[in-house]
Amino acid sequence: MGFFPQSFQALQLDNCSLLTSVSLDLPHLKNISLVHLRKFADLNLRSPVLSYIKVSRCSALRCVTITSNALKKLVLQKQESLCNLSLQCHNLIDVDLSDCESLTNEICKVLSDGGGCPMLRSLILDNCESLSVVELNNSSLVNLSLAGCRSMTFLKLACPKLQVVILDGCDHLERASFCPVGLESLNLGICPKLSVLRIEAPNMSILELKGCGVLSEASINCPCLISLDASFCRQFMDDSLSQTAEACPLIEHLILSSCLSIDVRGLSSLHCLQKLALLDLSYTFLMNLKPVFDSCLQLKVLKLSACKYLSDSSLEPLYREGALPMLVELDLSYSSIGQTAIEELLACCTNLVNVNLNGCTNLHELVCGSDYCRSGDMPIDAFPPDSAPDKTKEIRESSDCQLEVLNCTGCPNIKKVVIPSTANYLNLSKINLNLSANLKEVDLKCSNLYNLNLSNCNSLEILKLDCPRLANLQLLACTMLQEDELKSALSFCGALEILNVHSCPQINTLDFGRLQAVCPTLK
Repeated sequence: MGFFPQSFQALQLDNCSLLTSVSLDLPHLKNISLVHLRKFADLNLRSPVLSYIKVSRCSALRCVTITSNALKKLVLQKQESLCNLSLQCHNLIDVDLSDCESLTNEICKVLSDGGGCPMLRSLILDNCESLSVVELNNSSLVNLSLAGCRSMTFLKLACPKLQVVILDGCDHLERASFCPVGLESLNLGICPKLSVLRIEAPNMSILELKGCGVLSEASINCPCLISLDASFCRQFMDDSLSQTAEACPLIEHLILSSCLSIDVRGLSSLHCLQKLALLDLSYTFLMNLKPVFDSCLQLKVLKLSACKYLSDSSLEPLYREGALPMLVELDLSYSSIGQTAIEELLACCTNLVNVNLNGCTNLHELVCGSDYCRSGDMPIDAFPPDSAPDKTKEIRESSDCQLEVLNCTGCPNIKKVVIPSTANYLNLSKINLNLSANLKEVDLKCSNLYNLNLSNCNSLEILKLDCPRLANLQLLACTMLQEDELKSALSFCGALEILNVHSCPQINTLDFGRLQAVCPTLK
């Protein structure tokens, strides 16, 4: 280029279509604009006060060298030919290189410690599709975005202050290391090919690996971790679980749904998690839950949905030995648990608040209030006469069930549900029996039941309700239910407001007055 006076503070070179390179050493230059330069390939700027650079629509730009003590933000978006960047900018905070698809892995050296940007806090490398190996060692970086870097297979971050990392679209990432990082949460579930993972994050509380189906080697050292979701990590091994449990003793929520490689040896490490409150082992091949019953004394939620290999004896510690005394929610949906075990669980585990039995094919009837667990294996008469009354009172009080929600949706073989007042289900507020096609009889005496769903129970013929607080009754497509049967049931539901009898051919929905005469609260 031609000569420029040393005193220049601003320079605009827009639309200089024949310009191929700019090399300037101007001590007073503060602003420069380079827009729509079709042949422009090389930029070299040196100015201690340079604070603003605008580069746009320079499709041939390949090399950029900038030296400045004042520049805080550098935006070089959509410079698709840019492959060489050199920076000596000691106050540079933000760098945006998104859509610079020709940038090579060498850019990581420029943006790491010693590369000339010691104050860098925010870095955007979105859609830099030539990046395959990203290694950043930066002691100041706080925000990093690598969204759309589809060629990246290896990621290594040693950024102790890093708070945010975005990896959307990095679906070819195979190996990742975050050691150390300042992240408080991390979602790697969008990286389906990730097989090796190392994390050292002293502040991390939430880690999501959901969907990392080939993750087979994981070293997770996050002493403040509270929640780990590893669902669908089918190759997540016992060794990885054991190492994680030892290094992350504060975990409260652990989701291992569909972790098919986890077995008893891995579960044995749960004794390290003294605060574990939620454990999800759904869709696993587990047959032995003894390590869970022995170690997870603070467990409140246990999910065992679709655990086809669990037998009734697998759950005996719950209803025979009083295991998991803090448990309030149990999910056995689509499991192979048998009729007797279900009855004993409901009778003996009076601490349960929410029970899910959806799709249980072995459930044929639900007759609650069976006296399985009145006093363990010892009859009341065995107590000394002077203590018998007190002991009897204690047993009666402990038998009051805490159950609030009972879900039995889609149980294909259940035919009968009976809950008498003697069952002491004083807290039961919601029952869902939707899609139980063979259900013929429902007889409920529940003083606090608020919501009852019997929709699509198209075999239902007998309906007896003594539920004074029932407000919502769903009977959609109960094709066998007669109107007289319904009116008789409604006469003991003095608070009912919502009644759905759509697609019930035996009930005259046009004559609403007849139903309202029986139940005046209907709206």
